[in-house]
Amino acid sequence: MQIETRPYKKIHLGISLGFTVFYSSAVVIIPLFGLFYHSLGIGFTGILEVFTEERIRSALFLSFSVGLISAVLNLFIGFLFAWVIVRYQFPFKKFFDTLIDLPFTLPTAVAGIALTTIYSQTGIIGSFFDKWGIKIAYTPIGIVIALVFIGFPFVVRTVQPVIEELPKELEESARCLGATPFQTFRKVLLPELWPSLLAGTGMAFARSIGEYGSVVFISGNLPGKTEILPLLIVTKLEQYEYEKATSIALVMLLTSFLFMFLINFFQERASKKLT
Repeated sequence: MQIETRPYKKIHLGISLGFTVFYSSAVVIIPLFGLFYHSLGIGFTGILEVFTEERIRSALFLSFSVGLISAVLNLFIGFLFAWVIVRYQFPFKKFFDTLIDLPFTLPTAVAGIALTTIYSQTGIIGSFFDKWGIKIAYTPIGIVIALVFIGFPFVVRTVQPVIEELPKELEESARCLGATPFQTFRKVLLPELWPSLLAGTGMAFARSIGEYGSVVFISGNLPGKTEILPLLIVTKLEQYEYEKATSIALVMLLTSFLFMFLINFFQERASKKLT
């Protein structure tokens, strides 16, 4: 005997859909609407005038430039970590695999203090480079290091499952047909890995743009030199310049959204080519 389950499915759909809409509205839509509302209160011309300040333009250029540099570095570093973890066997492999998730669980302020201690002029690594006249902490170099630290797990965890599912027969067939290791990687492996690499890099970039805790210590917060946008937003809020703070946040939001949209667009195109 067949039991009619459609009414129950409709009830479950209604509850699930209602909860999803409520959660999305409370956590995402309403805060974003408030951000747009406060920003547009000064008008589009007013938003543009905010970025005529040299201090804000310097922070904008610094945040997006170091974010882009760190994202590119995370692309290579994350892929290398994922490849080694999947394809090779070595002692304490499980320990190193778990260690990759440390930036996810470690409080960002703790990460910032630790990195500053290590890379400062009196730190273990910073003192070595200081002998050669290279300063890491309180410079854009230190910011890039901090962003690479908090961003590379996004690439690793996005690419790792794809590498695990790649059949080794593809590589063996390419080798049997006379392909070099580089040709095998470029023609066989890279097309399969490219969508996940784009996704992981995009998430790492978006995280880098809004990162605060791990950067605020190692950057030194020098206006016009090492001041990042999230810190500038906090500064504007403390000075009760809410319109300027929300305008900066709006530009960060739109830029990150545009970047992620392009990443998803190219990722979808790459996936369609594979199918």
